[in-house]
Amino acid sequence: MNRSRATFAALTALAWAAASFAATADETKIIFPGASSTANSPATGGGLGLVTLLVGVALAGVGAWLIWRNRTGAPLSRDARQLSIQETRSLGNRQYLVVASYEDKKFLLGVTPGRIEMLTPLAASADDEDARA
Repeated sequence: MNRSRATFAALTALAWAAASFAATADETKIIFPGASSTANSPATGGGLGLVTLLVGVALAGVGAWLIWRNRTGAPLSRDARQLSIQETRSLGNRQYLVVASYEDKKFLLGVTPGRIEMLTPLAASADDEDARA
């Protein structure tokens, strides 16, 4: 989070510097209210438009990079996951018995609001062994 804030601050400073650089070209010019500026000034190449375009493209590129960098992959399918809950039984008063499996091993867990405790490892059942074969 701090890195993204630092990146945002750096980009804001860059945009401010680009805008101030573009504005320095007209600092010596005096602007009078109601006066037409097109008659006295020569046609320019639109340098401010180019700077704005470049800053916009740079900000869009950095934003796309941040999104690409922080993307999460697609969730794994159920078959590829190693940890799973096989069965859950409520004992009442927010207490549960849970059969959890991890890497072809099963465990009986006792779950209460204050803690989770492994009660015993379980042997693989015959149904599971037939399904794997």
